[in-house]
Amino acid sequence: MGKKIIVITGASGTGKTTISQYLKEKYNIPIVITHTTRLPRVGEVDGVDYHFETDETFKKNHYLEQVEYSGYHYGSSQESLNAMWKNVDVASIVVDTAGAISYEKKYGDLAVIIFLKLDLDTVANRLRDRGDDPDRVQRRINSDEFKRDLVIPVELRNKSYEIVNKTIEKTEEKVDKIVKSIIIK
Repeated sequence: MGKKIIVITGASGTGKTTISQYLKEKYNIPIVITHTTRLPRVGEVDGVDYHFETDETFKKNHYLEQVEYSGYHYGSSQESLNAMWKNVDVASIVVDTAGAISYEKKYGDLAVIIFLKLDLDTVANRLRDRGDDPDRVQRRINSDEFKRDLVIPVELRNKSYEIVNKTIEKTEEKVDKIVKSIIIK
């Protein structure tokens, strides 16, 4: 088996981080750490949840994709992925749909893309339930990027696995099948 990157994408609140954690816990598939200029949420740790950057340090990395949400920069660097691939054959990463398109274009079959989707009301409730500021939740769900990420992009149709993440048990079953298909190849 060659190198693979499992790219988990979809709108905020659809369960991307939860699925990435599931892959780590069940299959020991590590998470490529991405970069952000936002401040850590309660309990988040630099170098574990994100590489928390300043605007200046953020600019020094070589990004496969980067985006700005709510005035903060987010991105995944080539350096983080290469460091991960030195130690493992399969890693996962959480990115928005524009980032998933970039990974698919750059890595082709090495990128296994999982698109998680949910209805808007459920997503908004999840964002509030995880402790995000209500005003920021409203701004986020009104943003063009958020609306874009609710629907699978044309560029990823027939090149990704689509999962409606209503219940974690059903989603995990579907993810298990995907992982087994990667490992068997």
